[in-house]
Amino acid sequence: MAARPDATDSAVLADFERHLRSERGRSDHTTRAYVSDVRQLLSFALDQGVSDLSELSLADLRSWLGEQADRGAARSTIARRAAAARTFLGWAARTGRIASDPSLRLVAPRRGRALPGVLKQREASAMLDVAAIRADDSDPIHVRDRAMLELLYASGIRVGELVALDVDDVDLDQRVARVMGKGAKERMVPFGVPAARALAGWLVARREILGPRSGPALFLGRRGARIDPRQVRSLVHEVLSHLPDAPDLGPHGLRHSAATHLLEGGADLRMVQEILGHASLATTQIYTHVSVERLRASYEQAHPRA
Repeated sequence: MAARPDATDSAVLADFERHLRSERGRSDHTTRAYVSDVRQLLSFALDQGVSDLSELSLADLRSWLGEQADRGAARSTIARRAAAARTFLGWAARTGRIASDPSLRLVAPRRGRALPGVLKQREASAMLDVAAIRADDSDPIHVRDRAMLELLYASGIRVGELVALDVDDVDLDQRVARVMGKGAKERMVPFGVPAARALAGWLVARREILGPRSGPALFLGRRGARIDPRQVRSLVHEVLSHLPDAPDLGPHGLRHSAATHLLEGGADLRMVQEILGHASLATTQIYTHVSVERLRASYEQAHPRA
């Protein structure tokens, strides 16, 4: 099996892509990244004289990652590419495409645990005030934008989860949303009264842009189709640009902010884990570090002998 990304490898990569989507439940973003990483690996292997996938060795994998490091790739990028290689080669071994998996002893640098950027609570309130003022013009898109921002901050859901919501996934009376998370795992996420009011306003305004492509989608673009994640990212950046002192964050920054503010308000770590849909509590614990860092910064600013 040639390592060059020709028609043969395209078929293997297409099978791998289907495996990631249907069997592993990976997101579109992760699937695209993993397939791209594996394509790069196969191209590198060919350059090293490895003409058959079964000839790929642990040394080749290490050389590939080493080249990435020499080119200045971030540790997180190298870690992701190592994960992509392990996933691909493990799948190839299980499906009989190779006799053994050379990646079993592959070790990549651990991802850095950089503290995520977050808004201060007053900045989050100011952001939502901007969205509310814009929605006063009754433009259905501005009404939609307000509802999306309120829900993102209130619930801490991912942007992919937001755009995948259908109308029936939201219960305004109980103030909960049914969210399909990573790995096709469903969870119920609560939200507050302001988000419920904004959503109620949007459900009325939504009727103005309903079209043949709308289907059950909760959030629609101006042409009536389900909204795209890129539009949501642009919205968050644009609204935050009106706040001079606020950091430039995307939707994931609102997720970080929601988690941090929940913990600062006394929420239990396990509860935050369930709301965010984290498989591991260790993932949620990074927000405790954020809260401690902000507590320390406030202390140092306020105490005369800090």
